[in-house]
Amino acid sequence: MTRTAIPAPPPASQAGQGPGSPHADLRASVDQRPMTRFQWSVIGLCMVLNMIDGFDVLVMAFTASAVSAHWGLGGAQLGFLLSAGLFGMAAGSLLIAPWADRFGRRPLILACLAVSGLGMLGSAWSQSAMQLAALRVVTGLGVGGILACSNVIASEYASQRWRSLAVTLQSTGYALGASIGGSIAVWLLGRYDWRAVFLFGGAVTLGVLLLACWRLPESMDFLLARRPAGALPRLQALARRLGLAVPQALEPQPVVAAGGARGPLPLFAPGLRRATVLVWLSFFAVMFGFYFVMSWTPRLLAAAGLTPEQGVTGGVLLSLGGILGATLLGLLAARYPVHRALAGFMLATAVLLCFLVSNPGSLLLSYALAFLIGVFVNGCVAGLYAIAPMVYGGEVRVTGVGWGIGVGRIGAIVSPMVAGTLLDASWSASQLYVGYGAAFVFAACIVSLHRLPAPLARSAAPDRPLPAVARHASIAHSKETP
Repeated sequence: MTRTAIPAPPPASQAGQGPGSPHADLRASVDQRPMTRFQWSVIGLCMVLNMIDGFDVLVMAFTASAVSAHWGLGGAQLGFLLSAGLFGMAAGSLLIAPWADRFGRRPLILACLAVSGLGMLGSAWSQSAMQLAALRVVTGLGVGGILACSNVIASEYASQRWRSLAVTLQSTGYALGASIGGSIAVWLLGRYDWRAVFLFGGAVTLGVLLLACWRLPESMDFLLARRPAGALPRLQALARRLGLAVPQALEPQPVVAAGGARGPLPLFAPGLRRATVLVWLSFFAVMFGFYFVMSWTPRLLAAAGLTPEQGVTGGVLLSLGGILGATLLGLLAARYPVHRALAGFMLATAVLLCFLVSNPGSLLLSYALAFLIGVFVNGCVAGLYAIAPMVYGGEVRVTGVGWGIGVGRIGAIVSPMVAGTLLDASWSASQLYVGYGAAFVFAACIVSLHRLPAPLARSAAPDRPLPAVARHASIAHSKETP
């Protein structure tokens, strides 16, 4: 197998962006030049944004017992509270995130941070379970919008060679937020009541809002694709920070009909229909399996013979493994096509799930399997976040990513309910893990059908400025030929 770089013709939706246009110059330069400190700082900020998602998902789980005791909630009421945030996140990804393709990634992230922070602070003063559920939905709306946009910005500011690593690195923010935030939540619950955990979450979110106002740039792809007011001086400032040639003018461009669409129809245009179906199916299958593993493993480990405390430790190891898993997948994707590395992670997850509760008498083995499953299952989610921005153009990229994540959240909502129903139908823990492992096998088959380029070879990212012919080429991509 040999890899040859060929110029990709500009899509019809990107009129005025062919060879020699400002878009081709800037985009090709970012794709092929070594990463700068500014680019890595943007990706680091996106990681911080993703930490909010990790903390927000766990904040209700860590406070569930205290909240239930405070209001005397039954199991169904508590389950409704646990699902409320996921409903809000799904709605935020489906309905709010697509507005970033119309008004910009930066303003939408700032607005969603404000919504999420105020929702967390409001939760601390809720006077009933219904009020708390409503505020959890509001918080989830903000988090859903943040997650889709942060993945896209990390992808758009990375070079082609390091794009998958950049997106998977920022996705480690979820595991970091879950681990660090969860530890802080336990400390707060030991000294105060459950309201202090929500106060802490709201204060941190609003603090990140101030940081984003200061350091988060607008997406270069959005400025080039949509050409909002003041696009040229903003692009010139970005070019200087990236160390690129400063564009002196922007060519007139027709208005893109699909830009800023508020529904999924543009994602089913003839050139995108196949990719959209694959993205949606893979997100649903992986999130379906992921949220079963993360939600039920502590309880099922305890049911299989471990103590409740040991089961919780197994759940913590799942999150800790995720930090390594997302980074490992990103490093592999810098050398191999990301969809192939991701399919391998999915198959490894399916195999490991079959053995998790098969030998509950060995505590060390159970912990080791939990950590390894955390490595691979979190890598699966990180890989999907890396793939989704690659298949969509700048005009509909956040819409595509947002709908993919939203469909995945539907799988996340359905997954715990399916597991509970199967347990009531007398399924054993081993049968459950094998059944959910099949979801990862299905996802591996779906992901392998993607047609994605291999990362640029190291020689394609020179340490010196690109020659003029490369700067004026269309975005190159690697194609494998037999």
